[in-house]
Amino acid sequence: MTWLFKFLFKYPMLVFQQGEFASEEHGYTAFFAGVDALVIGRGTWDTVLAFPQWPYGGKRVIVCTSRPADPRHGEELWPGPPAALAAKLDGEGVRRVYLDGGALISSFLRAGLVDELTINVIPIILGGGHPLFSGDLPELPLRLAEGKTHSKGLVQLRYLLAR
Repeated sequence: MTWLFKFLFKYPMLVFQQGEFASEEHGYTAFFAGVDALVIGRGTWDTVLAFPQWPYGGKRVIVCTSRPADPRHGEELWPGPPAALAAKLDGEGVRRVYLDGGALISSFLRAGLVDELTINVIPIILGGGHPLFSGDLPELPLRLAEGKTHSKGLVQLRYLLAR
C-alpha cells in the first residue's frame, strides 16, 4: 500500500482534517453512499485496523475469515463460503455490496456472484506486488459501462460482467 500513499501525498486528495478524511472528488463519496454493506477479506481487515481512523464509518462490514478475530468496530465475522454469504445478504435485502481484497474478490468472481466491477487505475508502475485478482479465474468477458478520467491521472472504470 506504500505506492498508494505516495500517490496520495504527491497529489493530496486525501487529507486528515479534524478527525475526518476529506478528499478531492473521484466518485468515491457517491459510490460509498450507495453501498449497503462491505465484505472484506482478512488481509484487508488486518491492514485497515492499522489506519489512524476506521475508514468505513458506520457502514456494515463483514470480514470473511476462518481465523479467530477480535472485531473492534462492530464488524461481523463470516467463516463460510461466498455463495452462502451472498444468499444471507440477499435474504436481508442487501443489494449493493462493496467487495475488498484480491483473494476475496476472486472467490466471489469464481462463484459467479459479481455483477459489476469498479476499478481505479492510479498512474504508478509498481514493478511488483500483489495481483489485483488471485488464483485461477475463468475467462470473464466485461462490458465497459463507464469510464472517468480525473485531473491527477486517476482513471475510474466501471465494468458489467457480460454474461
